[in-house]
Amino acid sequence: MFTFSDEIKDLGKGHYGLKEIFTYLALTSPTVFYELIPASALLGSLFILGAMGNNHEIIAMRAAGLSVFGILRAVMLAGAILVAMAITVGEFVAPSAERAARLLKVTAQNEQVVMNSKYGLWLREGKKFINVRQLQDDGSLSDINIFELDDAAHLRLSTHADSARFLGDQQWQLEQIKQSEISTKQILASQQTESIWRSSIAPDLVKIVVVNPNNLALYDLMMYIDFLKDNQQKSHVYEMALWGRIVNPLVTFIMLLISAPFVIGVKRGVSLGGRMMIGVVIGMGFNIIDKITGHIGLIYDLNPPLIAVVPSLIALSLALLAIRKVQ
Repeated sequence: MFTFSDEIKDLGKGHYGLKEIFTYLALTSPTVFYELIPASALLGSLFILGAMGNNHEIIAMRAAGLSVFGILRAVMLAGAILVAMAITVGEFVAPSAERAARLLKVTAQNEQVVMNSKYGLWLREGKKFINVRQLQDDGSLSDINIFELDDAAHLRLSTHADSARFLGDQQWQLEQIKQSEISTKQILASQQTESIWRSSIAPDLVKIVVVNPNNLALYDLMMYIDFLKDNQQKSHVYEMALWGRIVNPLVTFIMLLISAPFVIGVKRGVSLGGRMMIGVVIGMGFNIIDKITGHIGLIYDLNPPLIAVVPSLIALSLALLAIRKVQ
């Protein structure tokens, strides 16, 4: 519903209608499902274990000789099913669906033909094919290749620019340009410091991240990180995404561990609403800390595996301490 309310603001932009919005929502749902699995596991376990606690079932189980770890083992087995579902959706469904959603939205809102690949953003404008490898934070472009064909679909002109800055009125300023004019007789090479490139490509079109970590599966992330390192490019963002993907299944188990002390160690009088509120606060708090830690890691170029694992290790330590106290 929140995503729908956001997308309604773009209704009527280009060919972006209600049909496209609902298709976009359907395609982005697998990503939302994957991201919410840990929080859902926490709320679900609080709901089920809380109901069992209020109905004296947990007391009966412990009186029959079942230990705290026995209860946790049963919870973890249920969590394993959720983790298996999350990995399946996150690796095989969500990446391709998210790419399709982005492609659907941007092609519906713009007239240009777009192909978003894992090695950059490709755009077609008439007889020109444009490849953008990097999109900077300020909206400028880096590492741009422009290939222009003649009427016979033969390559006529090849242009490479180190960067491009939008000037307005359908004008881009290209800098550090290398150009090759190709014919059947010869190739003429030339260089320029800067030049004006007129294009109908809107800046909003290239605001799509060239390679979005959310659009890549674990294997593709590893391949793209290798590609960036081989080309002496920064890969910190993608390494953070890679380790975040690796840690995500473990976070689900940690959330399940966190739920146990709030059910087993809390008096039976606590209402279901109270338990759910506890779960919401814990889930939101963990997510905020995780995001803040990730941004700090990116700003200061800290070790990606360490930054990805630290919030989970802190939560795991607190959960184990609470379980030990309850036991």
